[in-house]
Amino acid sequence: MLYFTTRDITAIIMCAALWGVLSAYYAPIFWQATHLPFFCDTVGIILLILVMWWVGKFGAIITTGIIATIISLTLYPIGTQFLGFTAASIVFDILTGAIRIQKSPEKSIPKLTSLLLAAIASTAVAGVIIGYIFTSSSFLLTMFGGITFFVVLHIIGGAIGGTIGITLIKALSTRINLQKM
Repeated sequence: MLYFTTRDITAIIMCAALWGVLSAYYAPIFWQATHLPFFCDTVGIILLILVMWWVGKFGAIITTGIIATIISLTLYPIGTQFLGFTAASIVFDILTGAIRIQKSPEKSIPKLTSLLLAAIASTAVAGVIIGYIFTSSSFLLTMFGGITFFVVLHIIGGAIGGTIGITLIKALSTRINLQKM
């Protein structure tokens, strides 16, 4: 028997495709306009939380991140900073698997808090990788104090995305529960 069902694969591909396309086409526009990394973090974490809730199996988040990376780099080959988000998806999957919040994370406050902290930690990893490897000479880093400031911006993006993602899965769970009645 296969680990991922057709439904799981569909969810993974849909979330990965949306993340990859948004990162390839809209993230560069947002970056050029603001020089803030919020867009990538927010969209990425929302979709990773959605696929985690939808599939509920270890490896779904990593697979989503890898497919999104392939799509993003195919559409926007100079966007190699997306590799930081690939690493973030690996960290996010490991953290959510380790604290066992992949199944029904919307059911308790401690699970939701852990999910938000996992989102923040994974975007911090993305910030470190992107800051050190890809944007070490950017205006943002030289003007405002270096990598630490850049990581904090990614953490803020992760917190925003985590909050929206948690709200989304809570709303979807409520909707599904109401349909069952």
